[in-house]
Amino acid sequence: MEFRTVLVRIGAYLLVPVLFLVLWGVIDRQLNNEVILPGVGQVAALFLQPTESLIAMGSLATNVAISLVRVLAGYLLAVCLAIPLGILMGYYGTAHRLLNGFLALFRPIPPLAWVPLVLAWFGVASLASMFGVEEGTAYLYLNNLKLSMVFIIFIGAFYPVLTSAIHGVMGVRSTLLDSARVLGAGEWDIFRKILLPAASPSIVNGMRIGLGVAWMCLVSAEMLPGSISGVGYLITHAYTLARTDIVIAGMISIGIVGAVLDLFFRLIEDRKFVWTRLTR
Repeated sequence: MEFRTVLVRIGAYLLVPVLFLVLWGVIDRQLNNEVILPGVGQVAALFLQPTESLIAMGSLATNVAISLVRVLAGYLLAVCLAIPLGILMGYYGTAHRLLNGFLALFRPIPPLAWVPLVLAWFGVASLASMFGVEEGTAYLYLNNLKLSMVFIIFIGAFYPVLTSAIHGVMGVRSTLLDSARVLGAGEWDIFRKILLPAASPSIVNGMRIGLGVAWMCLVSAEMLPGSISGVGYLITHAYTLARTDIVIAGMISIGIVGAVLDLFFRLIEDRKFVWTRLTR
């Protein structure tokens, strides 16, 4: 019975993707134009040889890895700043009143709107130029991390994480905090044992959303001057050469990596925050 249940669940997960691939194949045969819509096999062949160089721009795997490093650089910077700031604003009313109005001015601005200003600030400078690295293996890696790209990704991820951190801290019931104080708990104990655990589900959810936004900002970040690698640049360059199969392969790669990272956060939520379901 359990084996049959597993098969049913697997079938339910695969049903829509299989139907999508069948529909893709039918439309491809009707159009018979690989520039408009390449065949499933043509795109699949790119994934079967992920280390093969594409249009003289490196392999698909290499470009995805470069993009992943860029996303994580901007995302981790956003997390390291947004979580402490969100906890501070959520816990202390004075900090919230001082900072919320100012930060709210920038929240509606889309990351793409920052591009002209970011280019004026950073140009094509990278972490290599920032740290004075001019040669060697370190230069090859750090030179791919352009400050303008990291900033665009940072802006995209910052506000979802910040908002969720503020909401999570403000959502902690004041009776829990007051009870702890009455029992003699210090501020550090309250923060470590009550405030942070209670706000963690909201914070992790904000990190999950922020990572998704960071991936959405990737393509626009890799279209900035100075970028000669990354899956976003690969997609835009392949489009100019009418290589739609590479465009679709790049899009699928972004989706796969994003889904894997999202799965990581879902596993954390399922294992660490099961108690939140019991309180509903």
